[in-house]
Amino acid sequence: MAEYNLTLITSPAVEPMTLTEVKAYLRLDDTSDDSDDIYISSLITVAREYCEEYQHRAYVTQTWELSLQKFPIDETDLLNNNLSNSIIEIPKGSLKTINSVTYKDSAGVVTTMEPEIDYVVSSRGILGRISPPFGKIFPVCLLYPLDPIVINFTCGYGDDEAKIPGRIKQAMLLLISHWYENRMVINNLRGVTPEEISFAVTTLLLKDKITIL
Repeated sequence: MAEYNLTLITSPAVEPMTLTEVKAYLRLDDTSDDSDDIYISSLITVAREYCEEYQHRAYVTQTWELSLQKFPIDETDLLNNNLSNSIIEIPKGSLKTINSVTYKDSAGVVTTMEPEIDYVVSSRGILGRISPPFGKIFPVCLLYPLDPIVINFTCGYGDDEAKIPGRIKQAMLLLISHWYENRMVINNLRGVTPEEISFAVTTLLLKDKITIL
């Protein structure tokens, strides 16, 4: 796929874990002060962002925009009933919907492409894909010099934290616990081994990590 930019449009409505769940893991009761709750809530968000970035995924449903510099175009491959390399992969994993596909020509005119007429979508597998319908190709024209193609899409495991895999939650809990107990730069002299935390977290996250080519 051509080089691309990603922009978060709509953040997840909830985090993969609740404050109550995390406080129970940290063995804290509900009498802790508000400042502590605010701090723990911020750690939940940071841990989720860290794990998402490591796995190149989105967890709870969110909306993104993918911008491309050009359409992938190749010669027709009749044996495969398609264009051999005219496929756009949608990053972040667990594609739910393609909300819109637009492109801007060199004159600045924006065209909205029609699903099933100008492109087809597959959400099977780890990465969703967009391709021209059989017998068609992506538009061939002079494109705007910066981010001319914009694909708005929704992705994620689901709309609530219950659909997030357990190993992701465990990785987040390890990070949150580590950060909660160690609020400054750590070293081995303080009895903490950062390599062990890193190994445990990455081991939990490695299975579902998306490889970016």
